[in-house]
Amino acid sequence: MIWLILFIVFLIIEVLTINLVTIWFAIGSLAAFISTYFTDSLIIQCIVFVIFTALTLLITKPVLNKFRIIRNEGLNYDRIIGKIGVVTKKVSKQESGRVKVDGKDWMAISDKEIEVNKEVEILKIDGVKLIVKEKE
Repeated sequence: MIWLILFIVFLIIEVLTINLVTIWFAIGSLAAFISTYFTDSLIIQCIVFVIFTALTLLITKPVLNKFRIIRNEGLNYDRIIGKIGVVTKKVSKQESGRVKVDGKDWMAISDKEIEVNKEVEILKIDGVKLIVKEKE
């Protein structure tokens, strides 16, 4: 009887959360409940519960991941890669300078020395520093 109660509890939780949190435990509980018709051993019933829970999790998780919508929204720093900025403090490889991009001031470095007021292209971001090159 305990397996049937667990099954119902897990289903109620699943219905309330709608995030596939306990469905695997509900299926495992149902399998364990069915196993009570074949054995009175609580150990075997627990083994059936664990096996069915693990199997349903392993089988359904990859399938569900294919249908999951992944939102990959860019953050502020992602949006400036490839944009053009203006050097506000001389930039070089040895000494970081400053670049203004989209109204924001960033620390920047470059392979070559770039003077103030020159336009640069943002290549990538390394930590909090922009990697830039002079616009051609």
